[in-house]
Amino acid sequence: MSKPLKVVFGSVVLGTMALGLFLWTRNANAKQDGLKTVEVTRGTIVDKALATGQIVPDQEIQVKSQISGIVSTCYVEVGDRVESGQPLFAITPDPTPLELAEAERQVELAQVAYDRSTQELERSHSLWSSGVLAKNQFDSHEKDFEQARISLEQAKDKLALLKEGRIVRKQGAGVDSIIRASTSGTVLERKTNPGDPVVPLTSFQEGTVLMTLADMGTLEFKGTVDEIDVGKLVDGMPVRIQIGALPGKTIDGKLTRVAPKAREKEGATVFDVEVAIVAAADAPLRAGYSANADIIVQEKPGVLLVPERVVTLDGKKASVEVPGATPDAEPVKKEIEVGLSDGLNLEVLSGLAEGDKLVQRPPKKIE
Repeated sequence: MSKPLKVVFGSVVLGTMALGLFLWTRNANAKQDGLKTVEVTRGTIVDKALATGQIVPDQEIQVKSQISGIVSTCYVEVGDRVESGQPLFAITPDPTPLELAEAERQVELAQVAYDRSTQELERSHSLWSSGVLAKNQFDSHEKDFEQARISLEQAKDKLALLKEGRIVRKQGAGVDSIIRASTSGTVLERKTNPGDPVVPLTSFQEGTVLMTLADMGTLEFKGTVDEIDVGKLVDGMPVRIQIGALPGKTIDGKLTRVAPKAREKEGATVFDVEVAIVAAADAPLRAGYSANADIIVQEKPGVLLVPERVVTLDGKKASVEVPGATPDAEPVKKEIEVGLSDGLNLEVLSGLAEGDKLVQRPPKKIE
């Protein structure tokens, strides 16, 4: 064989060997990259239901007026702490001329009827004492007198409300133009200012809401849970609340109520839940904070955990793949027993030990 031919032949052999080495290395790397491994670890797994909602007072009190008029003075501001009986607003009566004239006329008519009943009662008492008038007739006159007296008091009360905005009775009870707090709490919202008109609370109308009060020491979480999770919930379950405005802080709570009836919310079926705040630590809570709550259904610390993505579930059976005996060997399928799931990890009850390697196959491509 001539020397040029030997050189060409040698170059072809070397090129073929290099190409083969390159293809083998690429396939090996591809195989290695496609079949990564993960370890069996030990940790805590939590089965929980997610609730979304907000922090609200246990009870909000609406402050209303019993008389109509105009707000003349506001004694407190939003955020102020008030005690029971503390003045909140002063209401100035603002009757129309027609209402005032009608009230004065009613007082005059009631006074005339009262004077006439008084005279009639005195005359009938004299006749009854002399034996001329029967007892039942005297009782009838006495009843008419009482009715006239009550009608006069009512007419005077109405006139006093229109003129002065207050009624003071001998017993100390009555209606006052000064609106006072019915309970202790914090002013959450003030809906009226000086100069605003006020509609009174009566049996026929709701009346103007002047402000809202609440005890900030009894805040709670109110939210909703998806219908998929509600079947697992029981009153008294522990709850961990995370507030968006307070990152890094967790508020402990206790589930106190699950609504017996579902409702629709943005096209989904949800159930209302309520959570009592057990310990707020040093978190400065405010009414209206948006929050998420993890309702703890079951929690197991110190258990074996594997990523759910490496487990194959077939009915009640679960299996994983472990590396073969040699690097070139195919992975071996192994059955295991699993327990709780948190959506990312599965609890391993048997079949694996801490530190075992498991094969993680790449996700299948969607064609």
